[in-house]
Amino acid sequence: MLALYGRHYSARYRSIAALIPDGSSVVDLCCGPGVLYHRYLHRRGVHYTGLDINDGFVAHVHRRGGQAIVWNLRDDQPLPAADFLVLQASLYQFLPDPAPLVRRMLAAASQQVIISEPIRNLSASRIPGLAAFAKRRANAGQGDQVHRFDEGSLDDFFARLAQPVARSFLIPGGREKVYVLEV
Repeated sequence: MLALYGRHYSARYRSIAALIPDGSSVVDLCCGPGVLYHRYLHRRGVHYTGLDINDGFVAHVHRRGGQAIVWNLRDDQPLPAADFLVLQASLYQFLPDPAPLVRRMLAAASQQVIISEPIRNLSASRIPGLAAFAKRRANAGQGDQVHRFDEGSLDDFFARLAQPVARSFLIPGGREKVYVLEV
């Protein structure tokens, strides 16, 4: 990720953290190693719960003092309730229809759902070896993910949701777009 985002790597997390007030509760879906929590929310009194299917990521969050749960988001069980539910760079993993997951996020959030998703992807590269490598690196434990959003298809997805987008913006560097949904 650092190589892809370069000097804008931290901006992707700062953009999300800036939307979350001190003392809020946050559920971070597909949390990975918990970078959002450890680097940006930890010292702000945020009650954080990370969810990830990868038990290695969950263990990493625990070792760093955070709370995380091994969780398969493809199961239909209700998500833990929080003020803010966050999903970063993982919506594509629920294609062809991520709407059920977003609806579950809306049901669990008391204030906002924040989704940040890449719109420029190496998996769409015209260089076959690079595209194959990027698809393999996007495997969170359930196989290669071959489908991705671009800005138009992501805007179309959010336009079709029954929940209006309160705000959307590109992160610095333009690699991801953030959508904020009010509940």
